Amino acid sequence: MEQTLTRIGRKIRQYRKLKGLTQEQLAELVGTNFSYIGKIERGEYNVKIHTLEKIANALEVSLSALLSDGDHKGIEMSGAVLEAAVLLQNQSETDQQKVVEILKIMFRT
Repeated sequence: MEQTLTRIGRKIRQYRKLKGLTQEQLAELVGTNFSYIGKIERGEYNVKIHTLEKIANALEVSLSALLSDGDHKGIEMSGAVLEAAVLLQNQSETDQQKVVEILKIMFRT
């Protein structure tokens, strides 16, 4: 359980930083205090699903993004990969595919 809480907290911290938010700003959006957000991010608090939903909404990510184990086909997403994914998620399918084609050319895969 502790490992799960730590993983979820790490995800929240990553998404919060990607959004350029402080713990105080996230807490305000969620309707709580920053020390509570800090405890969640450090995996010290067993957060309720309702609060996770509020956090996901404030960070503009899906609840499943916070709950996922970060493992996709055996590859853990680094901060850079996560940032790229967040940037791409708001783009059209066509633009996403263009980026993939550019990456294939860059890395010759």
